[in-house]
Amino acid sequence: MSGPGVDAATRAEILVEALPYIRRFRGATVVVKYGGHAMTDPDLARQFAQDVVLMRSVGLRPVVVHGGGPQISALMERLGMVPEFRDGLRVTDADSLDVARMVLVGKINRDIVSAINVHGPLAVGLSGEDAGLLLATARHPDLGFVGDVDEVNPVILDRLLAESLIPVVSTIGVDEAGQSYNINADTVAGAIAEALGAEKIVYLTDVEGLLGDVDDPSSLIGRTTAKELRGMLDRGELTGGMIPKIEACVHAVHNGVHSAHILDGRIPHVLLLELFTDHGIGTMITEASAS
Repeated sequence: MSGPGVDAATRAEILVEALPYIRRFRGATVVVKYGGHAMTDPDLARQFAQDVVLMRSVGLRPVVVHGGGPQISALMERLGMVPEFRDGLRVTDADSLDVARMVLVGKINRDIVSAINVHGPLAVGLSGEDAGLLLATARHPDLGFVGDVDEVNPVILDRLLAESLIPVVSTIGVDEAGQSYNINADTVAGAIAEALGAEKIVYLTDVEGLLGDVDDPSSLIGRTTAKELRGMLDRGELTGGMIPKIEACVHAVHNGVHSAHILDGRIPHVLLLELFTDHGIGTMITEASAS
Protein backbone atom coordinates (compact mmCIF):
# COMPACT_ATOMS: atom_id res chain seq x y z
CA MET A 1 0.00 0.00 0.00
CA SER A 2 3.02 2.26 0.11
CA GLY A 3 5.66 3.17 -2.44
CA PRO A 4 6.42 5.86 -4.98
CA GLY A 5 2.91 5.69 -6.48
CA VAL A 6 1.14 6.43 -3.17
CA ASP A 7 1.58 9.88 -1.65
CA ALA A 8 1.61 10.65 2.06
CA ALA A 9 -1.97 11.93 2.10
CA THR A 10 -3.29 8.76 0.50
CA ARG A 11 -1.38 6.59 2.98
CA ALA A 12 -2.85 8.64 5.83
CA GLU A 13 -6.37 8.20 4.42
CA ILE A 14 -5.84 4.44 4.31
CA LEU A 15 -4.83 4.40 7.97
CA VAL A 16 -7.78 6.58 8.98
CA GLU A 17 -10.17 4.32 7.05
CA ALA A 18 -8.83 1.32 8.96
CA LEU A 19 -9.18 2.91 12.40
CA PRO A 20 -12.90 2.24 13.09
CA TYR A 21 -12.49 -1.38 12.02
CA ILE A 22 -9.49 -1.80 14.30
CA ARG A 23 -11.53 -0.40 17.18
CA ARG A 24 -14.56 -2.54 16.34
CA PHE A 25 -12.70 -5.84 16.06
CA ARG A 26 -10.23 -5.37 18.92
CA GLY A 27 -10.33 -8.52 21.02
CA ALA A 28 -12.34 -10.43 18.40
CA THR A 29 -11.35 -13.94 17.33
CA VAL A 30 -10.94 -14.46 13.58
CA VAL A 31 -10.41 -17.97 12.20
CA VAL A 32 -8.63 -18.03 8.84
CA LYS A 33 -8.67 -21.13 6.67
CA TYR A 34 -5.46 -20.87 4.67
CA GLY A 35 -5.11 -22.74 1.41
CA GLY A 36 -4.94 -22.59 -2.36
CA HIS A 37 -2.50 -20.44 -4.29
CA ALA A 38 -1.93 -18.19 -1.29
CA MET A 39 -0.16 -21.09 0.42
CA THR A 40 2.03 -22.18 -2.52
CA ASP A 41 3.14 -18.80 -3.92
CA PRO A 42 6.16 -17.58 -1.87
CA ASP A 43 5.28 -13.88 -2.15
CA LEU A 44 1.64 -14.46 -1.18
CA ALA A 45 2.71 -16.73 1.68
CA ARG A 46 5.00 -14.01 3.03
CA GLN A 47 2.23 -11.41 2.71
CA PHE A 48 -0.23 -13.72 4.46
CA ALA A 49 2.16 -14.00 7.41
CA GLN A 50 2.46 -10.21 7.52
CA ASP A 51 -1.33 -9.85 7.50
CA VAL A 52 -1.79 -12.29 10.37
CA VAL A 53 0.88 -10.55 12.44
CA LEU A 54 -0.69 -7.14 11.78
CA MET A 55 -4.09 -8.50 12.83
CA ARG A 56 -2.62 -9.69 16.09
CA SER A 57 -0.69 -6.44 16.58
CA VAL A 58 -3.85 -4.29 16.44
CA GLY A 59 -5.67 -6.47 18.95
CA LEU A 60 -7.42 -9.19 16.96
CA ARG A 61 -7.01 -12.85 17.90
CA PRO A 62 -6.24 -14.76 14.67
CA VAL A 63 -6.32 -18.55 14.46
CA VAL A 64 -4.94 -20.16 11.29
CA VAL A 65 -6.29 -23.50 10.04
CA HIS A 66 -4.68 -25.14 7.02
CA GLY A 67 -5.02 -28.16 4.80
CA GLY A 68 -2.65 -29.38 2.14
CA GLY A 69 -4.33 -31.72 -0.32
CA PRO A 70 -2.19 -30.90 -3.39
CA GLN A 71 1.01 -31.18 -1.37
CA ILE A 72 -0.09 -34.57 0.01
CA SER A 73 -0.79 -35.83 -3.51
CA ALA A 74 2.56 -34.55 -4.76
CA LEU A 75 4.52 -36.40 -2.07
CA MET A 76 2.49 -39.58 -2.61
CA GLU A 77 3.36 -39.49 -6.30
CA ARG A 78 7.05 -38.91 -5.51
CA LEU A 79 6.89 -42.01 -3.28
CA GLY A 80 5.27 -44.06 -6.05
CA MET A 81 1.83 -44.06 -4.42
CA VAL A 82 -1.32 -43.44 -6.45
CA PRO A 83 -3.82 -40.99 -4.88
CA GLU A 84 -7.40 -42.29 -5.04
CA PHE A 85 -10.49 -40.13 -4.64
CA ARG A 86 -14.17 -40.95 -4.20
CA ASP A 87 -16.68 -38.11 -4.47
CA GLY A 88 -13.85 -35.64 -4.02
CA LEU A 89 -12.51 -37.25 -0.84
CA ARG A 90 -9.11 -38.89 -0.65
CA VAL A 91 -9.20 -42.60 0.15
CA THR A 92 -6.74 -42.78 3.05
CA ASP A 93 -5.17 -46.08 4.03
CA ALA A 94 -2.52 -46.36 6.74
CA ASP A 95 0.34 -45.43 4.38
CA SER A 96 -1.58 -42.48 2.96
CA LEU A 97 -2.35 -41.29 6.48
CA ASP A 98 1.37 -41.37 7.33
CA VAL A 99 2.07 -39.20 4.29
CA ALA A 100 -0.75 -36.80 5.23
CA ARG A 101 0.61 -36.40 8.75
CA MET A 102 4.14 -35.86 7.43
CA VAL A 103 3.00 -33.16 5.02
CA LEU A 104 0.42 -31.40 7.19
CA VAL A 105 2.10 -31.56 10.58
CA GLY A 106 5.76 -31.91 9.65
CA LYS A 107 6.05 -29.64 6.61
CA ILE A 108 3.21 -27.19 5.93
CA ASN A 109 2.49 -26.37 9.57
CA ARG A 110 6.15 -25.72 10.27
CA ASP A 111 6.48 -23.51 7.17
CA ILE A 112 3.53 -21.33 8.22
CA VAL A 113 4.78 -21.05 11.80
CA SER A 114 8.26 -20.10 10.58
CA ALA A 115 6.90 -17.45 8.20
CA ILE A 116 4.91 -15.81 11.01
CA ASN A 117 7.74 -16.06 13.52
CA VAL A 118 10.05 -14.06 11.27
CA HIS A 119 8.18 -11.13 12.82
CA GLY A 120 8.60 -12.28 16.44
CA PRO A 121 7.90 -15.26 18.70
CA LEU A 122 4.18 -15.31 17.95
CA ALA A 123 2.98 -18.52 16.28
CA VAL A 124 2.55 -21.98 17.79
CA GLY A 125 1.94 -25.02 15.59
CA LEU A 126 -0.69 -27.57 16.60
CA SER A 127 -2.21 -30.73 15.23
CA GLY A 128 -5.78 -31.63 16.02
CA GLU A 129 -4.21 -34.51 17.95
CA ASP A 130 -2.66 -32.08 20.46
CA ALA A 131 -4.46 -31.68 23.82
CA GLY A 132 -7.51 -33.43 22.40
CA LEU A 133 -8.25 -30.48 20.12
CA LEU A 134 -10.12 -32.43 17.41
CA LEU A 135 -12.08 -35.54 18.36
CA ALA A 136 -12.79 -37.42 15.13
CA THR A 137 -14.96 -40.24 13.89
CA ALA A 138 -14.55 -42.21 10.68
CA ARG A 139 -16.46 -40.77 7.72
CA HIS A 140 -17.07 -44.08 5.89
CA PRO A 141 -15.34 -47.49 5.89
CA ASP A 142 -14.64 -47.21 2.15
CA LEU A 143 -12.62 -44.03 2.73
CA GLY A 144 -10.29 -45.49 5.34
CA PHE A 145 -8.84 -42.96 7.77
CA VAL A 146 -10.89 -39.99 6.58
CA GLY A 147 -12.63 -38.40 9.53
CA ASP A 148 -15.40 -36.03 10.51
CA VAL A 149 -15.20 -33.62 13.42
CA ASP A 150 -17.11 -35.11 16.33
CA GLU A 151 -16.10 -32.51 18.90
CA VAL A 152 -13.72 -29.57 19.31
CA ASN A 153 -12.00 -29.10 22.65
CA PRO A 154 -10.78 -25.47 22.42
CA VAL A 155 -8.94 -25.35 25.76
CA ILE A 156 -5.46 -25.30 24.20
CA LEU A 157 -6.54 -22.60 21.72
CA ASP A 158 -8.04 -20.47 24.49
CA ARG A 159 -4.80 -20.70 26.46
CA LEU A 160 -2.65 -19.70 23.50
CA LEU A 161 -4.95 -16.81 22.56
CA ALA A 162 -4.93 -15.60 26.18
CA GLU A 163 -1.14 -15.37 25.86
CA SER A 164 -1.48 -13.31 22.64
CA LEU A 165 -0.06 -16.18 20.58
CA ILE A 166 -1.24 -17.24 17.12
CA PRO A 167 -2.34 -20.91 16.89
CA VAL A 168 -1.66 -22.61 13.54
CA VAL A 169 -3.72 -25.81 13.28
CA SER A 170 -3.19 -28.76 10.95
CA THR A 171 -6.28 -30.87 10.41
CA ILE A 172 -5.37 -34.30 11.72
CA GLY A 173 -7.86 -35.45 14.36
CA VAL A 174 -7.95 -38.45 16.65
CA ASP A 175 -10.67 -40.74 17.95
CA GLU A 176 -11.16 -41.93 21.53
CA ALA A 177 -8.97 -44.98 20.86
CA GLY A 178 -6.07 -42.84 19.65
CA GLN A 179 -6.51 -43.55 15.92
CA SER A 180 -5.65 -40.57 13.73
CA TYR A 181 -7.78 -39.30 10.84
CA ASN A 182 -7.32 -36.78 8.07
CA ILE A 183 -10.20 -34.27 8.15
CA ASN A 184 -11.36 -31.73 5.55
CA ALA A 185 -9.78 -28.41 6.49
CA ASP A 186 -12.82 -26.33 5.50
CA THR A 187 -14.97 -28.31 7.92
CA VAL A 188 -12.38 -28.09 10.70
CA ALA A 189 -12.07 -24.32 10.33
CA GLY A 190 -15.82 -23.91 10.69
CA ALA A 191 -15.99 -26.18 13.72
CA ILE A 192 -13.13 -24.34 15.44
CA ALA A 193 -14.77 -20.97 14.73
CA GLU A 194 -17.98 -22.21 16.37
CA ALA A 195 -16.16 -23.62 19.39
CA LEU A 196 -14.30 -20.35 19.95
CA GLY A 197 -17.34 -18.14 19.38
CA ALA A 198 -15.38 -16.36 16.65
CA GLU A 199 -16.43 -13.01 15.25
CA LYS A 200 -15.48 -14.12 11.73
CA ILE A 201 -14.34 -17.10 9.74
CA VAL A 202 -12.42 -16.36 6.55
CA TYR A 203 -11.75 -18.82 3.73
CA LEU A 204 -8.92 -18.02 1.31
CA THR A 205 -9.61 -19.63 -2.07
CA ASP A 206 -8.49 -19.49 -5.69
CA VAL A 207 -11.65 -17.75 -6.90
CA GLU A 208 -12.99 -14.21 -6.44
CA GLY A 209 -15.59 -15.47 -3.98
CA LEU A 210 -18.92 -17.20 -4.46
CA LEU A 211 -20.03 -16.80 -8.07
CA GLY A 212 -23.62 -17.01 -9.25
CA ASP A 213 -22.22 -18.47 -12.47
CA VAL A 214 -18.92 -20.31 -12.09
CA ASP A 215 -17.94 -19.31 -15.64
CA ASP A 216 -18.64 -15.60 -15.12
CA PRO A 217 -16.30 -13.71 -12.76
CA SER A 218 -18.64 -10.70 -12.90
CA SER A 219 -21.37 -12.75 -11.17
CA LEU A 220 -19.68 -12.40 -7.78
CA ILE A 221 -22.17 -12.51 -4.90
CA GLY A 222 -20.87 -9.81 -2.57
CA ARG A 223 -23.20 -10.49 0.34
CA THR A 224 -25.68 -13.25 1.09
CA THR A 225 -27.31 -15.11 3.97
CA ALA A 226 -27.05 -18.62 5.33
CA LYS A 227 -30.67 -19.24 4.33
CA GLU A 228 -30.03 -18.27 0.72
CA LEU A 229 -26.95 -20.47 0.57
CA ARG A 230 -28.80 -23.43 2.07
CA GLY A 231 -31.27 -23.07 -0.78
CA MET A 232 -28.45 -23.09 -3.33
CA LEU A 233 -27.02 -26.24 -1.76
CA ASP A 234 -30.39 -27.98 -1.70
CA ARG A 235 -30.98 -27.10 -5.36
CA GLY A 236 -27.58 -28.47 -6.39
CA GLU A 237 -26.36 -25.09 -7.63
CA LEU A 238 -22.94 -25.43 -5.97
CA THR A 239 -20.31 -27.93 -7.01
CA GLY A 240 -16.85 -29.24 -6.22
CA GLY A 241 -14.62 -27.79 -3.56
CA MET A 242 -17.00 -24.89 -2.88
CA ILE A 243 -19.54 -27.25 -1.25
CA PRO A 244 -17.64 -28.01 2.00
CA LYS A 245 -16.74 -24.31 2.33
CA ILE A 246 -20.35 -23.19 1.95
CA GLU A 247 -21.65 -25.94 4.24
CA ALA A 248 -19.11 -24.90 6.88
CA CYS A 249 -20.03 -21.22 6.46
CA VAL A 250 -23.76 -21.93 6.81
CA HIS A 251 -23.24 -24.09 9.88
CA ALA A 252 -20.91 -21.54 11.48
CA VAL A 253 -23.21 -18.55 11.14
CA HIS A 254 -26.14 -20.69 12.32
CA ASN A 255 -24.11 -21.45 15.44
CA GLY A 256 -22.89 -18.11 16.68
CA VAL A 257 -20.18 -16.95 14.28
CA HIS A 258 -21.10 -13.41 13.27
CA SER A 259 -20.00 -13.62 9.64
CA ALA A 260 -18.20 -15.86 7.17
CA HIS A 261 -16.10 -14.63 4.26
CA ILE A 262 -14.87 -16.29 1.06
CA LEU A 263 -11.94 -14.35 -0.38
CA ASP A 264 -9.56 -14.60 -3.32
CA GLY A 265 -6.27 -15.55 -1.69
CA ARG A 266 -4.40 -14.62 -4.88
CA ILE A 267 -4.92 -10.92 -4.10
CA PRO A 268 -2.02 -9.45 -2.09
CA HIS A 269 -2.99 -8.59 1.50
CA VAL A 270 -6.57 -9.68 0.89
CA LEU A 271 -7.18 -10.21 4.61
CA LEU A 272 -6.40 -6.58 5.39
CA LEU A 273 -8.54 -5.34 2.51
CA GLU A 274 -11.52 -7.34 3.77
CA LEU A 275 -11.17 -6.57 7.46
CA PHE A 276 -10.00 -2.96 7.51
CA THR A 277 -11.46 -1.15 4.49
CA ASP A 278 -14.91 0.28 3.71
CA HIS A 279 -15.32 -1.77 0.55
CA GLY A 280 -14.54 -5.39 1.36
CA ILE A 281 -13.95 -7.88 -1.42
CA GLY A 282 -15.15 -11.41 -1.92
CA THR A 283 -18.36 -12.87 -0.46
CA MET A 284 -19.70 -12.15 3.03
CA ILE A 285 -22.23 -14.52 4.60
CA THR A 286 -24.37 -13.64 7.62
CA GLU A 287 -27.28 -15.24 9.42
CA ALA A 288 -29.75 -12.57 8.29
CA SER A 289 -29.85 -9.76 5.74
CA ALA A 290 -28.47 -6.39 6.76
CA SER A 291 -31.22 -4.02 7.84
